[in-house]
Amino acid sequence: MTSTAPFLVVGLGNPGKQYAGNRHNVGAMVADVLAGRLGSGFKSHKAGADIVEGRFGARRVVVAKPRSYMNLSGGATSALAKFFSVPAAQVIAVHDELDLPAATVRVKQGGGEGGHNGLRSISASLGTKDYLRVRVGIGRPPGRMDPADYVLRDFSAAERKDLPIDLENAADAVELLIEQGLEATQNRLHAP
Repeated sequence: MTSTAPFLVVGLGNPGKQYAGNRHNVGAMVADVLAGRLGSGFKSHKAGADIVEGRFGARRVVVAKPRSYMNLSGGATSALAKFFSVPAAQVIAVHDELDLPAATVRVKQGGGEGGHNGLRSISASLGTKDYLRVRVGIGRPPGRMDPADYVLRDFSAAERKDLPIDLENAADAVELLIEQGLEATQNRLHAP
C-alpha cells in the first residue's frame, strides 16, 4: 500500500451510556484502546463521529467512533473517508462477530456482511464491500435467544474478566493490519 492517505479505523457501536457495555459495542471499545495507545482523547468531527488522529509506526491513522446508531454507521464512515481522502482499501471496520467464538479475532477484506447492519450501512455508503474488517468474536447466543437481543446485552461477568485482554488483542490486530498488511496479519492471527 503506497497511498499517503491515512488509515481510517472505525470502531462500530451505539452511542449512549445504556449501550456502552453491550457486545455490539466491542468495536467502539477497541477504538478506545487504540486512542489510549495514541495518547489522545476523542474530538468531535463534523462528519458525525468522534476521532483521534495519530501514527502507528510510519502510518498515519484516524480512529473514529460514529455518533450515529450502528445501523447508520456508513454515513460518518464515508464522510470521514472523503474528508481525509481515504480509499476504501484503507478503511478498517472493527466490529462484533456472532460467527466467531468469544476471544477470537480475525481480519479480512471484503466479503458479505453476515447480517451485520453496521457493515451493511458502511458497504452501502462507501459503494463497495472491499474494505478491511477486524472481526471480534462474541459467540452465538445461548439457546433460542434472538441474536438481536444477545448483541444488545452487556458482556457477562465471566466475559468481562477476559474482555480487557480480548480488546488489546483486537487493537494489536488493527496495528498489525496497518503496519504489515492483510496477508502478514492473517498469517499471524489465523495460524492454527
